Amino acid sequence: MKIAFTTSDRVHINAHFGWARMIDVYEISDEGYHFIETLNFEGDLKEDGNEDKITPKLDAIVDCTIVYVTAIGGSAAARLIKKGVTPVKARSEEEEISEVLNKLVQTLKGNPPPWLRKALQQKPSNFADEVEDEATV
Repeated sequence: MKIAFTTSDRVHINAHFGWARMIDVYEISDEGYHFIETLNFEGDLKEDGNEDKITPKLDAIVDCTIVYVTAIGGSAAARLIKKGVTPVKARSEEEEISEVLNKLVQTLKGNPPPWLRKALQQKPSNFADEVEDEATV
């Protein structure tokens, strides 16, 4: 699964979702993790109330399971959840991406908490999968 992190230095989870100029994306499993890419965003990202600024971010991380942020507006969080991406607040701006990734790998090896199990449920990749899922319920 893919995990995203809002960051200003590519080390810490230290950016508000709406204001983030960079989002680092990693692939993670119970065997480990590896860096995939840094997504870069331009423009006036600090303008509150400008919902258009988050649309490119939503589109860019739609295939991620979780996005770690220092803060996120209610509207952006709701839009992420609707797309199947779970926003998670970092403990502080000093929390390191590698620390969270290592903890997640260990958690995936064991018994993930209910919120993580729910986030891990694979999203149907196409309409046929959705129909098949509904037929098995």
